[in-house]
Amino acid sequence: MNLTEEYIAQKLQEAIEAAGPLSDGYAEIDLTDETHLKCAAVLVPLVWESEEWHLLYTRRTERVESHKGQVSFPGGGCDEGEITPEQTALREVEEELGINPRHIRILGRLTNMITVSSFRVTPVVGILSWPTVMRIGQEEVERVFTIPLNWLADSRNRWEFTMPGRKRFLIAYHPYDGELLWGATARMTVDFLKILDL
Repeated sequence: MNLTEEYIAQKLQEAIEAAGPLSDGYAEIDLTDETHLKCAAVLVPLVWESEEWHLLYTRRTERVESHKGQVSFPGGGCDEGEITPEQTALREVEEELGINPRHIRILGRLTNMITVSSFRVTPVVGILSWPTVMRIGQEEVERVFTIPLNWLADSRNRWEFTMPGRKRFLIAYHPYDGELLWGATARMTVDFLKILDL
């Protein structure tokens, strides 16, 4: 399968259209009501390295407020005035990794995901110019690394199991380069792979 930028963008668009209005970013979130979920966005960054696609991840520091030491995509809560997930994701990538938004080509979105920390997260898929110079936000990011898409797509490299009281499967990957990918970030990864028919 030839995973061109055009193919990836087309598959993302088809998946969003099939999901319907519940996938339209921040539109349905009333930010004035604290009983509602908080809006957030992450960038699912694709990079072309060693003749194949990789996804770029960060490991959070132990100094951040939530999800300490966990592997994640760059992202966070939306700021006042931001009306699209793309705005949030690009700002967060610049804050966490020092990457200029002009060096990112947005291809589309995944459907929203509700996390255990009461966020409604919109994953935004984009391609990073690679290699690129980064200025890592030391307070938030401990490490930046990539994992090949083909390795992530191999079901032998991950577990899926149910947890008591949960409706959805918990996904956890085998360690890669000493890093453990699991939880919401692993689910976003697998959702993306399924959209691409991998």
